[in-house]
Amino acid sequence: MEAESVQSCGRSGGIVLTDNWPGYSLDLFCYPAHYSGDLDCVFIPHGMIMDRTERLARNIMDELGDNDIVVLCVLKGGYQFCADLVDRIKALSHNSQRSIPMRVHFIRLKSYLNDCSTEDLHIVGAEDLSFLAGKNVLIVEAIVGTGKTMKALLEHVQAFRPQMIKVAALLVKRVSNTWAYLPDYVGFEIPDRFVVGYALDYNEYFRDLNHICAISEAAKMKYKI
Repeated sequence: MEAESVQSCGRSGGIVLTDNWPGYSLDLFCYPAHYSGDLDCVFIPHGMIMDRTERLARNIMDELGDNDIVVLCVLKGGYQFCADLVDRIKALSHNSQRSIPMRVHFIRLKSYLNDCSTEDLHIVGAEDLSFLAGKNVLIVEAIVGTGKTMKALLEHVQAFRPQMIKVAALLVKRVSNTWAYLPDYVGFEIPDRFVVGYALDYNEYFRDLNHICAISEAAKMKYKI
């Protein structure tokens, strides 16, 4: 890992992979054979994701310990990160004087067609969130780009008058010089590249990758709708 390609912390608070970050050679890792030729590199290995997720869980425990929270898991891409994050919070709770009683609710956002974000935002499962009134809410999302989608979701959730809202995102993508919204907890800040794996997809493919990988241009054409 080249020192100039990775920084410990950026504006987002996450580990920064700079624009010249080359990733890791695919030859160094195991991945499904049916994706041969579809990937450029391993962008973030699974082990690094797990280590960073544990650190985020500790940060959440430090700030929210002893508070009941409702976790809003944003599907589909966020399910793996959410499951691993909740598992690690539970493990910390079991071995600590502090604990976080949690309920998990699932919602789905859809704003992508192929590798492009669209203006249409569809929220499924969030029509009636009245049970959030007066509650502490932790929204868990896999990736935040411009922040416009997350900002729209926050406005929707705030209408149900929760006591507090925090957002945890595994990835924040540098798509411009400014973000409409930055999450409270960030795993990695990455360049503006389309990544897949660890439940992130391209037209429903690649969710079964353990690592986060950069998709090849050939694969974009192969799986394009």
